[in-house]
Amino acid sequence: MLDSRRLRTFHEVVTTGSFTAAAHSLGYTQPAVTQQIRALEREVGVHLFTRNGRRMRLTEAGEALARHSERILRDMQDAQQQLQALARLRAERVRVCAFPSITATLIPEVVARLLAEHPTLRVELQEAEPPESMHRLVAGECDIALSFSYPGARAELPPDVVEINLLEDLLVALLPAGHPLTRRRAVRLTELQQARWVAGCSRCRANFLTICAEEGFDPDIVFTTDDNLALQSLVAAGVGIAVAPSLVLSFLNHRQVAGRVIEPNVRRQISAYVLREHQDLPAVELVLDGMRSAAAARSGC
Repeated sequence: MLDSRRLRTFHEVVTTGSFTAAAHSLGYTQPAVTQQIRALEREVGVHLFTRNGRRMRLTEAGEALARHSERILRDMQDAQQQLQALARLRAERVRVCAFPSITATLIPEVVARLLAEHPTLRVELQEAEPPESMHRLVAGECDIALSFSYPGARAELPPDVVEINLLEDLLVALLPAGHPLTRRRAVRLTELQQARWVAGCSRCRANFLTICAEEGFDPDIVFTTDDNLALQSLVAAGVGIAVAPSLVLSFLNHRQVAGRVIEPNVRRQISAYVLREHQDLPAVELVLDGMRSAAAARSGC
């Protein structure tokens, strides 16, 4: 059994290139690093370094251990985080990571209801766009991740992650008040091909470029932002028009902005994701049930 502290010291020596640099990085003295490496060599029964002049080089055994050390340390960290997550979830503390438009709409309703019905439950909120939210889930930094995907651009799920479909969100065009097309209930994307555009987050921008290409034009994108309020202000000021999820219509702050359905219709899928081993824990089930109920109450679900 390898000692994790010694293995971490070994990995730092390999990464930084010297015992001195590793000592500085870890906050140890150089003799302490040397002692830990010697103890690790006794533990594995072979030399890990050999001296070549004034430089230390990895032996064949050292090269072999170096290839595995980063993965071993990462797996140990992941295991520790998952054990901490289990303890936290059993104490009814659930961390939810969500993207901005769902944080401004579905999440407040869900959390308010949970707090009223289950006063001992604590829901901690984080905000991140996908795929960052999924990365946090797999790394154990959150317990439930809310994410969205567009048709034809769904990523393969890690084997230990479960998806719970919540709702479909129709895309709309955000137009400045007074735009001729606001007199209609729906607009065709091709009618806007000569417009200036404000694009959203990287995933939304990629989908926007795809649907424009399918309609036969290349949009003139003059500004990009993942801030929904900034996007609304830019549209209201006449900088450009935008394609946004219909959830944004729930918190339009500008009377000078109007949302109109785009034809042909495009919808994004909004889902919750949880680690398979956590999905049946009572605290997680409560939050997921609350999300399902709130999603079912929304149109377009």
